[in-house]
Amino acid sequence: MKYKRILLKLSGESLAGSQDYGIQTEQLMSYAKQIEEVVKTGVQVAVVIGGGNIFRGLKGQGQGFDRVQGDYMGMLATVINSLALQSALDNLGIKSEVLSGLAIEPVCKRMSRKQAVGHLDEGKVVIIGGGTGNPFFTTDSAAALRAVEIKADAILKGTRVDGVYTADPEKFPDAVKYDRLSFEQAYEQKLNIMDLTAFTLCQENNIPIIVFDVNKNGNLLKVVNGEPCGTIVC
Repeated sequence: MKYKRILLKLSGESLAGSQDYGIQTEQLMSYAKQIEEVVKTGVQVAVVIGGGNIFRGLKGQGQGFDRVQGDYMGMLATVINSLALQSALDNLGIKSEVLSGLAIEPVCKRMSRKQAVGHLDEGKVVIIGGGTGNPFFTTDSAAALRAVEIKADAILKGTRVDGVYTADPEKFPDAVKYDRLSFEQAYEQKLNIMDLTAFTLCQENNIPIIVFDVNKNGNLLKVVNGEPCGTIVC
């Protein structure tokens, strides 16, 4: 097993599946089953989910919302998604805990490194919502921060494409996929794998980022096993 403790980053939009909004149950269960596969191998799993399927703060600003209020609304959306994933894992018999960057008890407890690591050591999946708990930070930044806090071996960024390309493969069919990149190469080529804050946190703390297609069943387990899958940035 290549990794012992991972942080899986999922976008909120991915939970919507073929829908324009909300949570598609089939998509949610697909992710839960992939997490189940990994947990059963003994790997510790933390998850950070975005909230874009419900509300995105930056988009809200363009619609007349105050940016700070919009960001808090987006953070609450991530908690909704986190609770949904916990419910899906419950249905599979996988124990999990939801922690949040925002204090919203009794829904879930406030994120603390000690609690998160304790739950991971007990074999529970730790789902961390609420972003960083502060406005103006993306859920990519939250994922990087939580990965550093829990000393994750890697961030696994699940996307709808199978890695990082020289250009958007959905727009440019001749785009070439990278198997491996250095942080410096990714930055110089402006590949936008994560926002700069998240990227810098990972680079400074030597946490590799693996970008892979999470919508293909079995890919999460492949990445954890160190099999060729996606693009690794390190």
